[in-house]
Amino acid sequence: MASLNGKTVFITGASRGIGLAIGLAAARAGANVVVAARTVVKHPKLPGTIHSAVEEIVAAGGSALAVECDVRDEGQVHNAVGHAIARFGGIDVLVNNASAILLAGTRDTPMKRYDLMHQVNARGTFLCSQACIPHLAKRENPHILTLSPPLNMTARWFAPHVAYTMAKYGMSMCVLGMAEELREQGIAVNALWPRTVIATSALNLLGGEETARRGRTAAIVADAALAILRRDAKACSGNFFIDEEVLRAEGTTDFAKYAVEPGMELLPDLFLE
Repeated sequence: MASLNGKTVFITGASRGIGLAIGLAAARAGANVVVAARTVVKHPKLPGTIHSAVEEIVAAGGSALAVECDVRDEGQVHNAVGHAIARFGGIDVLVNNASAILLAGTRDTPMKRYDLMHQVNARGTFLCSQACIPHLAKRENPHILTLSPPLNMTARWFAPHVAYTMAKYGMSMCVLGMAEELREQGIAVNALWPRTVIATSALNLLGGEETARRGRTAAIVADAALAILRRDAKACSGNFFIDEEVLRAEGTTDFAKYAVEPGMELLPDLFLE
C-alpha cells in the first residue's frame, strides 16, 4: 500500500459533503489538499466555503489550498491546476467529486438544470481529468477517482430522472474510457459509489431529515476513497467500486459506526440493484 504522506490531492466540490470528508481523511494521512470549488461566500442553504474547508483540513493536520473553481469553466480549471502546481509542485490524485443533481422527470426538468447537470457532471469530469493528466503522468502512483455509479443500463434507473442519469453516467463513461486510455501511462482511473444514501446537506435538501437518518455519514466514502488511492495505480484501474465492498476487502467488519442513526433500516443509493 502506497502512502499518501506528502502527496497532493486535488478535489473538486470539496467545500462540503463527501468532497470535504475525503479532504479531511487525506489530510489526516499527511496529504496536501487542494479544495477546488465554487463556494467562496457562504450559501444561504448549504454549509461551507472553500476557506472554511481549508481551515478544517489544516486543523486535521494537513496542508491545504483554497482555489475558486467552477468546473464548467475551462479557464478556471486550468488556473486552479496551475495554482496547485505552484503551491505543491505537482498533483498525485484527482478526485472528481463535483456534481449537480435534479431528480425529476423529462417534463419537469428545465433545460437550464439539464445543462447544469451535464456541464458539471460529465463535462466537468472530462475537463478536470484532461487538465490534470499531464501532471499526474509525472507522479509515482497517480490516481483519478470519480464519484459516480456503476453503469447499469436498466430502464428503471433512467425513467424517473433521465437527465440526471445521463449526466451521472457520463462521469462513469469517462472512467470506463480513460482507464483503458491511460493504462500504459500508469494512471489509475476508478469510480466510487456508496452502497447507501449518504447524509449530506445536499441530501437534506432533496429528501429531508428522515432520508438522512436512514443513511450513513460521508466518512464511509472517505475511508473507501483512501483505501483505493493507496493501491498500486498500475494494478488497480477501471473499477467501479462500492464503498462497503472496498472496506470489507480491507478487513472492516463494523459498519454500524458509519450509520447516522444506528438501528435504522438503511436506504440503498441510486443505481444499485
